[in-house]
Parts: sequence; C-alpha cells; structure tokens
Amino acid sequence: MSENLDRLAAEGVAVWLDDLSRERLASGGLADLVRDQRVVGITSNPTIFAKAIRSGARYDAQLGDLARRGVRVEEAVRLLTAFDVRWACDVLRPVYEASDGVDGRVSLEVDPRVAHDTAATIAEARALWWLVDRPNLFVKIPATRPGLEAISTALAEGININVTLVFSLDRYDQVLRAFLDGMGKAHAAGRDLASIASVASFFVSRVDTEVDSRLDKIGTPDAMALRGRAAIANARLAYQHFEQAAASQEWQALAAAGMRPQRPLWASTGVKDPAYADTRYVDELVAPGVVNTMPEQTLRAVADHGRIQGDTIHGTYPASQQVLDDLETAGVSYDDVVRVLEDEGIAKFTASGNELFEQLDAELQPTRTAA
Repeated sequence: MSENLDRLAAEGVAVWLDDLSRERLASGGLADLVRDQRVVGITSNPTIFAKAIRSGARYDAQLGDLARRGVRVEEAVRLLTAFDVRWACDVLRPVYEASDGVDGRVSLEVDPRVAHDTAATIAEARALWWLVDRPNLFVKIPATRPGLEAISTALAEGININVTLVFSLDRYDQVLRAFLDGMGKAHAAGRDLASIASVASFFVSRVDTEVDSRLDKIGTPDAMALRGRAAIANARLAYQHFEQAAASQEWQALAAAGMRPQRPLWASTGVKDPAYADTRYVDELVAPGVVNTMPEQTLRAVADHGRIQGDTIHGTYPASQQVLDDLETAGVSYDDVVRVLEDEGIAKFTASGNELFEQLDAELQPTRTAA
C-alpha cells in the first residue's frame, strides 16, 4: 500500500479510478487496485467503454449473442456497459458495506444524446438503475439546465446520482439546489434518505487548458504569471460553496433526517500540460469529504511521488478569489471560459457517445450478417 495514498485517505479524500474495462475486471486488475492502491470507487464514460470494446476480445461472445438476438445498437450499449458496471459494483461491494455505503461506488452515464431532454434523461436513469440493479451504482447525469430537473427527479425516486460536467461556480450552486430539492422530495415521500447517495463532479484540468490558452494569446508578464492557477482556484472556491450549502438550515434539517452530503468530486485530474507537476490536481485539492477520480497514470504518480501535505483547501478562499479577479483584470472572462467549457463538455460528451454507438454498430454488423 502506498504511503501517499494512505495519507490521502487519512485526510478524508476518497480515491476513485477513472477507468473501467472488462479486461481489468476479468484479469483481477481492479481488485488489485482496490486491495493495494486505496481505490474505493470507479467512474466510467462512453470514451472509456469505446476504448475497452475496441482493445480486446472480452466482449466478442456477448456481442455475438446480442447480434443473433437482433438487439438494436442503443440497447446493446446499455447491456454491454451495464454488464461491466454490475461486475465492478460486485467487486467494490465489500468496500461499500465496510464504509456504510459511503464508498464502493461505480458510475454509469446516461445516453449522451439526451443531455438536453429532461424526460428522456429521467427515463434513461430509471432504465440504468433497474438494469444494473446494485445499490452502489451511481447514474451519471450531466449538469445541463434540462439535466438539473432530471437530477432532482431521480434523487427523489431514490436513484443515486453522479452529477457530471460541472465547470462553473454558478452551475455548481444550481446542482446543489437540485440535490436539496430532490432530497426534500424524497423525504416528503417517506424514503430512507440515508440510502440515497450523490456526488457532484467538478472538472479541473480543462479549466487550466482553456484559461492558459487565452493567457498565452495575451502574452503580457501579468498574464503569463497567472498560467496554471485558474483550475485549482476554481475548485477550491467550489468547496467553499459546498460548505456554505452544507451550513444552510435546509441542508441541516435534511441531514438530521438521515441525508448524506453530496460530496464534491474532482474530475479531469490528469495533468495535460507537461510543464506542470503530474500530481498537482491531487496534491492541491485535499480536504475532508471529497472524491478525487484519477486515470491510472495519475493514481500511480500520486502513489510514487505525490506531495500529500494535509488540507490544501481551507484557508485559500480569499487567494483563490483573487486569482479569478486577476484573470478578469488580465482580460480573461470567467463567465466566457466556463460557458465555452460547458458547451465543449456537452459536445465532447455527445461525440464520445456517438463514437461508442457507431463503433458498436460496426462490431455488430458482421455477426448479424453471419447469423
């Protein structure tokens, strides 16, 4: 077990893996990471599944069965991904039980093409919840405006939700509002609030990528001095917003009724600029009650040479706000940055889904013809 990952867990950070494949499951690789590297949760997405299906023969038998049954590609995607996620849920079930349901979670995204359709997103969430049929599942719903209502409705029905693609502080406030609305409705319906879980995935590295490109175009010394500072400042301020929401009377009343907190989850924590330390989005975002989901390369880097030095969020709020203010002064509009990132996030989310559907349709065609 890595001493760095031990320290991270001791500080209250849940280590999740941002990757899933049937090969990882069948080989025991996931179980090894759970045992040896403090991994207590998993996130997945269409890009991850497309790569997994493309990279090996583990899916061939199920693909053949689906083709012979004449299953449409949309349903084939659900069945293939649900198979892997259900298996991962079972691997992590001991973690789920040992943590009293706090960790041991596995995330599965709704069909990306319905991100702007509230009713379709709700229907997809219900279908995935029924199909996987594991209490430690998270259904991932993007934080679009239509998605906010879907998040509240799903939580009210007792479906665990991972809210994804959160970039801005304003949108995060809306996500927190949707969480409270959903949990309030669940409570009014007499549901056991302790059985419902949620995280909100706040994206990190993409903020630096977008902001740094704008700073490079400005090119002044003041602008260049701000490179690599936006993402961490933004995430730290998100934690402040989480704390403010958790201190509200409404939150406290629901917590007294059994509600668990909707934990902030740091997503997109792989470093994209080689000029930066490869563990910075882990080292600099340590605080109690957060999740950090990492690609395996980042996980291994943290285990090997991460600099885990206690809480790196509390006490930083004024300085973090100053970073955002300085960016505005330098000519980088925060509102425009997060708008672009939200639009690009949904576009990439949809493109990844389309890639998965197209790839799987191509995989199914030869077997259908042979059948």
